Amino acid sequence: MITIKKVSNKKELKAFVKFPFSLYKNNKYWVPPIINDELDSFDPAINPVFEQAQADFFLAYKDGKIVGRLAAMINWTEINIQKIKKMRFGWFDFIDDFDVSEALIKEVKKIGKDNKLDYMEGPVGFSNLDKVGVLTYGFDHIGTMITWYNHPYYKSHYEKLGFKVEKEYLENKFPFRNVEIDPLERVSALIEKRYGVKGLGFKKTKDLLPYVDEMFDLFNESYASLSSFVPISEAQKQFLKKRYISFINPEYITFVLDENDKMIGFGINMPSFSRALQKANGKLFPFGFIHLLYAKKYSKDVISYLIGVHPKHQNQGINALMFRDFYYIFDKLKIENYIRTPELADNTAIAGIMKKFGQVTHKKRCTFSKPL
Repeated sequence: MITIKKVSNKKELKAFVKFPFSLYKNNKYWVPPIINDELDSFDPAINPVFEQAQADFFLAYKDGKIVGRLAAMINWTEINIQKIKKMRFGWFDFIDDFDVSEALIKEVKKIGKDNKLDYMEGPVGFSNLDKVGVLTYGFDHIGTMITWYNHPYYKSHYEKLGFKVEKEYLENKFPFRNVEIDPLERVSALIEKRYGVKGLGFKKTKDLLPYVDEMFDLFNESYASLSSFVPISEAQKQFLKKRYISFINPEYITFVLDENDKMIGFGINMPSFSRALQKANGKLFPFGFIHLLYAKKYSKDVISYLIGVHPKHQNQGINALMFRDFYYIFDKLKIENYIRTPELADNTAIAGIMKKFGQVTHKKRCTFSKPL
């Protein structure tokens, strides 16, 4: 018999966060989160996303043992301002037992119907800056710190539950040695001359930080047309700046400014922390932080995290200019692989550039939806 329990205290929330550690024990492709960071992200007193959203966390038990988990979320900005009556769910993990996944999804359905929402979609987070999608292809590739990994049987559970594919995402990568700088230089020079734009890079975090608020404003503008987009608030900007930006290598971030020094493009990369996180196994201390610091300095894999261009400049080749600037940093660091995080399958804005470098799709994932 399956029993579902709503998380009601810190002990149960920690059990929620730690469940995947047993589900994926000894799996060489799963990348564990830092437990305390995950707990903080679920704490309304710490994460300002709860100013516009709510979440309930559920654990599934069988014979007294945790066998599944799920977070059911409502983003009120999405519903009240964008008029999208969507019930969100994520952090959805379970053993290969249909009774478990079905019982958890029933909790999502109940909350959605109680709030008179139209449909449910997942796995997603609170916003576009969270992890997204269930993995459907590429199970033999290591995950990243900003994606979920899951067992192959997940997809069949969604289908048996009556869900349909809502959005498809691709993850691509290519060897950095494939990049030829001369064509990038020629294209970038033309773009700079034609539009009066220029790249802006950084060597120190203190020089980067004054631009971060403007970058988040541009993020909201450049992603606004996506059907799944929910803008981030001023409080979230400050939270993200403090929590993440100061940790990313400043030279892995570049901005593009127009002739009036207004930001029109941004690109954020980070070293791959996947192996370091596996070694840390959920804990920064006593040695986890050492593995992360080592990866920050010496990782030969780069993860492309976010790229955004102002809507008025999205067909001007700004992406090429940013990648030209990154080339010289990564070449000096002897980067071996450039890995791109999930992007919608129909997003072709940057695909043309990367195709020339011999990129391959090594993972696919999707979100699933179902009427309530």
